[in-house]
Amino acid sequence: MVEEEKNEQQPNEEIIHDVQAVSGLYEDWFLEYASYVILERAVPGIEDGFKPVQRRIMHAMKEMDDGRFNKVANVIGQTMQYHPHGDASIGDAMVNIGQKDLLIETQGNWGDIRTGDGAAAPRYIEARLSKFALDVVYNPQTTRWQLSYDGRKKEPVTLPVKFPLLLAQGVEGIAVGLSTKVLPHNFIEILQACIALCKGKSVQLFPDFPTGGYADFSDYNDGLRGGRIRSRARIEESDKKTLIIRDIPFGTTTTGLIDSIVKANDKGKIKIRKVVDNTAKDIEIEVHLAPGQSPDIVIDALYAFTDCEISISPNACVIVEDKPRFMTVTEILKYSNTQTIALLTQELEIKKSELLERLLFSSLEKIFIENRIYRDIEECETWDAVLQTIDAGLTPFKPQFYREITQDDIVRLTEIKIKRISKFDTFKADELMRKLQEELEEVEYNLVHIIEYTIKYYQGLLDKYGKGRERKTEIRTFDTISATVVAANNQKLYVNRSEGFIGFGLKKDEFVCDCSDLDDVIAIRRDGKFKVVKIGEKVFVGKDILYVGIFRKDDRTVHNLAYLDGKSGRTMVKRFQIGGVTREKEYDLTAGNKGSKVTYLEARPNGESEEVTVTLTPSSTARNKIFNFDFATLAIKGRASQGNILTTYPVKSIKFKSLGSSSLGGVDIWYDESIGRLNTDQRGKLLGNFHGDDTILAITKDGAYELSNFELTNRFEADQVLLIEKFNPDRVISAVYYDGGSKTYYVKRFNIETSTLNKKFVFISEEKGSVLTLVSTDAQPQLEIDFVKAGEKEVSTSVFDFDMMIEVKGWKAIGNKLPVQKFKKIKVLASKVEEDMEAKLKEKTSDELQIGDTIEFDVKTGKDQLDLF
Repeated sequence: MVEEEKNEQQPNEEIIHDVQAVSGLYEDWFLEYASYVILERAVPGIEDGFKPVQRRIMHAMKEMDDGRFNKVANVIGQTMQYHPHGDASIGDAMVNIGQKDLLIETQGNWGDIRTGDGAAAPRYIEARLSKFALDVVYNPQTTRWQLSYDGRKKEPVTLPVKFPLLLAQGVEGIAVGLSTKVLPHNFIEILQACIALCKGKSVQLFPDFPTGGYADFSDYNDGLRGGRIRSRARIEESDKKTLIIRDIPFGTTTTGLIDSIVKANDKGKIKIRKVVDNTAKDIEIEVHLAPGQSPDIVIDALYAFTDCEISISPNACVIVEDKPRFMTVTEILKYSNTQTIALLTQELEIKKSELLERLLFSSLEKIFIENRIYRDIEECETWDAVLQTIDAGLTPFKPQFYREITQDDIVRLTEIKIKRISKFDTFKADELMRKLQEELEEVEYNLVHIIEYTIKYYQGLLDKYGKGRERKTEIRTFDTISATVVAANNQKLYVNRSEGFIGFGLKKDEFVCDCSDLDDVIAIRRDGKFKVVKIGEKVFVGKDILYVGIFRKDDRTVHNLAYLDGKSGRTMVKRFQIGGVTREKEYDLTAGNKGSKVTYLEARPNGESEEVTVTLTPSSTARNKIFNFDFATLAIKGRASQGNILTTYPVKSIKFKSLGSSSLGGVDIWYDESIGRLNTDQRGKLLGNFHGDDTILAITKDGAYELSNFELTNRFEADQVLLIEKFNPDRVISAVYYDGGSKTYYVKRFNIETSTLNKKFVFISEEKGSVLTLVSTDAQPQLEIDFVKAGEKEVSTSVFDFDMMIEVKGWKAIGNKLPVQKFKKIKVLASKVEEDMEAKLKEKTSDELQIGDTIEFDVKTGKDQLDLF
């Protein structure tokens, strides 16, 4: 019985011993799975820039290549011999390669990355390798091979790509624990950068997107993770009521872009009537504006609230020596360039070896035939005797060969046909050997000068395949758009003064103004305290509200305030600007004493002063119980200042009498030529000091001028602007333009006679090909022309006065023909009057020119006047 009990317990004991820790098992499995996804599916190899599925597709297409198109379904089937996954993943990867228009020539509907349309079914579309792919991607002699997943076939470990394909095509992939995003770069610029590297120069590459548009690469960080690219659509102003989107940001589609515009309109961020998609061969999306909307502000709002501007984060991760590695674009380029040099060297070495072998056998053949060694073997009875006889006949000539003569070489001689021997031509043989020798010398030269050979190789690719691959994405520097400035007024601000509530949900209370749901609101109470809050449906800011309005940190609003000090009983007055504040924090505008209260408050948006009438109480002992006070006598100080004493007597009322002038003076406006925007941050060219009615004159290359106000939301096409300055109606415009109809240059002078703002007036010929050559607003400009006289070789230079060539006429006048039509160079010389003016300004000392002085220059008389504000 005891033995039976032991036997029964044995199986249970074995089960206990077989138990293993679950954590250890799953830890290994996850690591293996993560490694598999990273190495075999999602991340490209740096050697050829392909993911495994892409590499297998390219290998399968090369096997099938016969110069004709193949059904994509057949290519997928061929690829499945190497790729252990479904046909869908192969088909998607192949469409992705085909849409990049570099390695595969396509036929049929392959979809459109711009609209998001998918490709037709694989049985309906066809493909074949491009000539570029055949030239750059393949070489069986330099390819490393491995067995396919089932051991039946051979596939390349990596393809011997002699070009930075990874940078040209770009790639995206999500693996386990990491992702990769290499952006596409311009084909021509890549080759130019490779040539520069070979010459030892430093390079810098920026992406180029197939969807075009604009891009700001200020924070690109050379493609390393942590960088950022801002990509924008190209938006044109068709007229004052219509905008046209020509290009879209990379990674978006026309459908998605339109949806984002509609959603922004539904949320009230922008105000449009409708969006029309006219995209066909080229992208064209019409955005029709709602009545009263400024095109410039709507363009900024489209960038701020829709997919017309997106941020792209590059993350260049590649497989290097079977490990994922994060690299910069420059590092990838250098790696590829080094690999290309190595592959070209390897190909030259192989070619050299082949040429040496061909030369050797040609020499052997010539010796074998000319020395009639073939006759010596006629009496040989055995195969060994034949070989020995030929070897003996070759012995005197062996020292001239670069290697020993093997038995295989002798066997090849025995395979020469009698017909070839009988027709052997020594001259032709020598000519062939001479050509082989020249080829060999060229190969040896290229090996010694491999860098020059590589440069020539790159240049050959550039000449052969570079046409039509110019940059599509325009590199620009973007300004930062403030969402609160460009947001459409989609709400209405109300206030309940007694209860202390503000918001857009108080529709039964007092209306204040139109606003955006992104705005901040400032509320000042009777007790002299104020706070800035985010607008909402109903927000409590404190009872007894005296003033409420939209808060702008950088606006020019000046507050004129009088308050009763609760401690001293005095009435104090002050002028101040709010400046920077912390949202939801409460601030005090009085001295902070208990019982203080505001007795008068006005907010003036342009810093205007004002005169008020002060009435004292009847019981006051003052002789003059009614008097006027002008706030212009006070300096504008900070909001925390206590102010000046208005009166020590009790005040009955303070009432507004009259509005004064602005105490802030004009606004200095700068024009940033890199982005085509106005600013007050001292970036770019100073246009001048602007007051309320001042305007800006902009003249563009298409021969049009436009007047606009100095709102910072105005935008200008920086690459089209020839002249931009503060508008002076007395200044004469001097211009030279080319008439596309008559093929003639004209000169004209005119005053601007129109006053309509934000409308272009073309003052040159509207014939196709007409263009404004140069323009000036100098008082007395001169034109310097370099030209070659008929029958002479040397360049002559002549200087013409504009006012001598033509008098001032209307802006619609054609003008006079330029005295010289065929010239090498033409430029405007600085006006003598302007030079004199600049010299006078330099002569003035700091004592003579005080703060607040301004110089006004009369362009007609050439005299300057010094006036004091």
